[in-house]
Amino acid sequence: MQRVKFRKGQQRKFIKKVLERINCPSLMELRNRGFEIPYSTLKNYLNESRLLPKNLFEDLCYVSGIDSGKLNIKILEGNWGQVKGGERGKRK
Repeated sequence: MQRVKFRKGQQRKFIKKVLERINCPSLMELRNRGFEIPYSTLKNYLNESRLLPKNLFEDLCYVSGIDSGKLNIKILEGNWGQVKGGERGKRK
C-alpha cells in the first residue's frame, strides 16, 4: 500500500484544513460522514505517528476540493521502511 509523506507538521495542517472545508467539527464526526476508519487510527494520522494511505489522501482531497498537485508531498512505495534480511542475519 502506497503512503503519502508530508513535511513535518504538514500532515496535521492538511487534515485540519480538510475538516474545516467540509464543516466537520471533529475527527469523530469525520468517521460519521462515511469514512470507515477507527478513531484511534485517525488520531494517529493527526499526530503524524502514521503516514496517510494514498487512497485515503485522495478521498480527502476529493471531498474537500483540495488540489493534491499543489501540495508538497512524496509518495512512498508499499515496501518502504522494510529491512532486508538474508545472509548477514544467518548464524555461522
